[in-house]
Parts: sequence; structure tokens; C-alpha cells
Amino acid sequence: MTYEHTKKVTENRKARHEYFILDEFEAGMVLRGTEVKSLREGRANLKDSYGKFHNGELWLYQMHIAAYPFAYYDNHEPERPRKLLMHKSELKRLYGKIKEKGYALVPLRVYFKDGKAKVNMALVRGKRKYDKRSAIKEREVKREMDRAKKNAM
Repeated sequence: MTYEHTKKVTENRKARHEYFILDEFEAGMVLRGTEVKSLREGRANLKDSYGKFHNGELWLYQMHIAAYPFAYYDNHEPERPRKLLMHKSELKRLYGKIKEKGYALVPLRVYFKDGKAKVNMALVRGKRKYDKRSAIKEREVKREMDRAKKNAM
């Protein structure tokens, strides 16, 4: 996926360690004015957030967007559920996959694309402890090989 004309707000790096990423989707978010202003300042956190279907609509839960400091009234609640906007065909396909046991929806990154706030959602399956260990081991081996190659030159 290319990211030209985008401004990254936040990223969920822990998700790549905790889950196998099977598929990625881009979704728009329904936000209030103070949430957009706070996002533009980069005041968001995706830790422990997840996507879930409710009444046929996709919602994002536990995403923290800090309260906008210059709003004197009508500020937003930091961890309120936010509706995600996707095409109906994508939602139906995703709903069918989520119903299978062991699959979940996790946000990977939040960014602005052409002035609109977007979230990159991923269909994931959880890693087991030995999967995480093998990933760490592979990363360490690759690092050692790169060091050896650098020192040999």
C-alpha cells in the first residue's frame, strides 16, 4: 500500500508483534471537530483498540484521542466508540471472516489522506508464544548477518 499525500498520526507497532496480519482495509472515521483538531496535533493512541460489528456497522473501540486543550466547551470523550466508514461489499466480506473463530479486527495506523482522517484496519489472527519467539529469533539472526556483512566490508 502506498502512502503518498498522507500525514501519519499514530501507528500500532505492537499489533505486528502480537498478530499475524492476514488482510488490510482502509476505512474513514466519523469524528467530531475537537477530535480532528486533536488528531492533527498527533494526540492519539491505538494501544488495545479493536474493531467490532454492531447492528451491521463497523465500530472502533478503545482508541484514545486526547481532549483538545483549546476547546472550552463541547469537548469529546477520549475513548468513545467511533463509527468506521467502508463500502457495503467490504463490510459484508469482513463480517463473514470475523465470524470465524480466532479472527479479529485491529487498527494498524491512523493518518490523514487528502485532508480526511483514515484508519488502516487489519484482519488478524493471534500469535502463540512460540510464534513470537521464532519471529524474535529470525530478527536476531538477520541482525547478526547484517552486522557480519557490514564488518566484512
